[in-house]
Amino acid sequence: MTSELLKTNSKNKSVLILTKKTKPSIAYNTYWKFAAERQNVFFKRFNGESSPWTKDKILNEYKFTNVYRVTDRVSQYLIKNVIYKGSQKPEEVFFRLILFKIFNRISTWEVLEFELGKISFKDYSFKRYDKVLSEMMQNRIPIYSAAYIMSSGSSTFGYERKHQNHLRLIEKMIKEKVPYKLQHCKSMSEAYNLLHSYPTIGDFLAYQYVTDINYSTLTNFTEMEFVKAGPGAKDGIVKCFKDFGGYSFEDIIHLMVENQEQEFERLNLDFKNLWGRKLQLIDCQNIFCEVDKYSRVAHPEIEGASNRIRIKQKYKIQQNESIEYFFPPKWGINI
Repeated sequence: MTSELLKTNSKNKSVLILTKKTKPSIAYNTYWKFAAERQNVFFKRFNGESSPWTKDKILNEYKFTNVYRVTDRVSQYLIKNVIYKGSQKPEEVFFRLILFKIFNRISTWEVLEFELGKISFKDYSFKRYDKVLSEMMQNRIPIYSAAYIMSSGSSTFGYERKHQNHLRLIEKMIKEKVPYKLQHCKSMSEAYNLLHSYPTIGDFLAYQYVTDINYSTLTNFTEMEFVKAGPGAKDGIVKCFKDFGGYSFEDIIHLMVENQEQEFERLNLDFKNLWGRKLQLIDCQNIFCEVDKYSRVAHPEIEGASNRIRIKQKYKIQQNESIEYFFPPKWGINI
């Protein structure tokens, strides 16, 4: 497959064209087939059809995230119950959003709301928040999601408990006017660099945070502008390509986005996009993570960078699983 990556900088009209040869593996076609079938499952569930939603044994047995990141349960909760519920003042939106994302666990947010009432920076107290979170830990209630790995920040803030350092991190960011600085960033990459400059926020985490912030009214970047490959995505890319042809991980993700329509057509796949919204960089990045997992069963002979061979989570149908989907109003796709 000869690949061409076209990037256009609208500010100076400069164009970078890379033309090199990549060598896809059998998992490359699996990437597109997985995306189409997993999206079919999404719409069948959305339309209220009964399970099983697919004949794919792997999809039926194991848990995989949705093709579009924004449609996953945690992202939907963040948008509906955190970002757009409450004051839209920059520091309040940022406080709620970053507090939720640091723990990235719905149950933690709901305990904080139950114990403290309305979550607001105006009424924030380190002592009160620390007390609730410490009591949860003492009762062996997990407060962090396992989705992201965060450093403790103890070397910077000096606290023994991880959550205490993270509360101080939030305070530091608001004190240093990060919500307002984000509003003045001219690009997603500039906003990414701002977040990345803070302790405990590494490469991948900064990308996840800037994507979530961009769901809010604080920024209005296109999701087609900037991407950062996470560890899972890198594993998936290694499995899909025998040879990168000189491209970086991020270049490969750009290629997938640019070629999505012709690849679905080439494989005769009926991909149903998100009410007119094509796959964005963040989505193609995430699909690589899921194809890494899927390939552990579908293509066990292909080794990834991490050499993981099993899919940990089995799929279980949850009661009251239906979600009323709500997307950032600026996208114009709410149904």
